[in-house]
Amino acid sequence: MDKHSSITANAFTLLATKTTVTETSMSRPVFACLALVLGLVAPAAVPAPAQAVTIEINIGTNLNNGRAITCRDGGRLLRNRGFRDVRRVDCRGRFFVYRARRAGGNFEIALRERDGRVVDLRRIRR
Repeated sequence: MDKHSSITANAFTLLATKTTVTETSMSRPVFACLALVLGLVAPAAVPAPAQAVTIEINIGTNLNNGRAITCRDGGRLLRNRGFRDVRRVDCRGRFFVYRARRAGGNFEIALRERDGRVVDLRRIRR
């Protein structure tokens, strides 16, 4: 091996070592930033587990905190309590009567106009 090839081999080894050190030192901050971003984004991407909500409604339940309701308000309050397919049967007079479905059953619900209190709740057959 001559002197020139030995110097070239040493220079190449030094250059390769320097390049490896530079690439390693440059990649550490990149990987650190990537890990930080993934650490912040990953928990936000996971949806929360669903939980069943049970809302009891019985005769005497006050749906509007003692305030007067309109016929439309009564239907909305029943939908908020888990009833579906809420239909107005009679909205004349002191009581508003609705028919609705809930938990596989059909119900007829009467609400007092004066304070939104449930005065009658019957399961009906169809």
